[in-house]
Amino acid sequence: MQYTHLGRSGLTVSRLCLGTMNFGPQTEEAAAHSIMDSAAASGINFFDTANVYGGVEHRGWTEEIVGRWFAQGGNRREHTVIATKLYGTMTDLPNESKLSALNIRRALDASLKRLQTDYIDIYQFHHVDRNTPWDEIWQAIEVAVQQGKILYSGSSNFAGWHIAQAQEAAARRNYTGLVSEQSIYNLLTRNVELEVIPAAQQYGLGLIPWSPLHGGLLGGVLKKEREGVRRLEGRAAATLKTHAEQIQQFEDFADELGTEPGDLALAWLLHQPAVTAPIVGPRTQEQLDAGLRALDVTLDEESLKRLDSIFPGHKTAPEDYAW
Repeated sequence: MQYTHLGRSGLTVSRLCLGTMNFGPQTEEAAAHSIMDSAAASGINFFDTANVYGGVEHRGWTEEIVGRWFAQGGNRREHTVIATKLYGTMTDLPNESKLSALNIRRALDASLKRLQTDYIDIYQFHHVDRNTPWDEIWQAIEVAVQQGKILYSGSSNFAGWHIAQAQEAAARRNYTGLVSEQSIYNLLTRNVELEVIPAAQQYGLGLIPWSPLHGGLLGGVLKKEREGVRRLEGRAAATLKTHAEQIQQFEDFADELGTEPGDLALAWLLHQPAVTAPIVGPRTQEQLDAGLRALDVTLDEESLKRLDSIFPGHKTAPEDYAW
């Protein structure tokens, strides 16, 4: 396993992050525990979850599954950097969502209970809260740090200016602020290159890409469809129709390199300077094994240029759209 620091922090994390969103709704608990054991055995020490994971009928289910895995002992908790999130609505009651000081306190205690731990390594804001002042947010986080309940803070789905706003507010309080940003980022979706990545790099945040295979579209979907292994519906099918030519070129290039498309897509992210660890969210052991293979894929400059020609990216704003 390869390791790196998370942003400017001293925290060491694996170059792959285990995403747990499927645990519960898609993957039964015994299989989820087996996947977590396998991930830990492979050297993945970075797990990501959220308080709302588990589905509409059972928000918190995924954290509970992770918590029961920790409770098995064997230094599972001690060897894991656990990241969870708050913001989403947990109940229909007022103050059960977003980033008010009250919800931060309640949501944090609830996550600690479900995860069966006394602290969370990285407590992430799942979305920006435009109606809560940053001084209120940071004061609540500072209290949680002083209580020993969290160590670091991270953001998710923030715009570049949200990162700047958060960090400048933290600086006025002489507080560390954010150490990571979790954004959708893959060969098909590269909008974060405009302003999110420059902001993250300027303020020392590690980038944790989610949906690295864009819902499976970069995982050899055309080949699987021809073989009758997979059939897409809804939004994914519409996206595939729009980008079918690019995806075919991508799968052909993967064949040229002698690698699987999903491995190539993950490897591309691992070659991006701002990226700390893509989130691999397996439903099965086989999907975890596929994610681990990407660590062994090395791409030279010509290969990276070829991928850029298939899926054009962005220059940093404003150069992307101005002289």
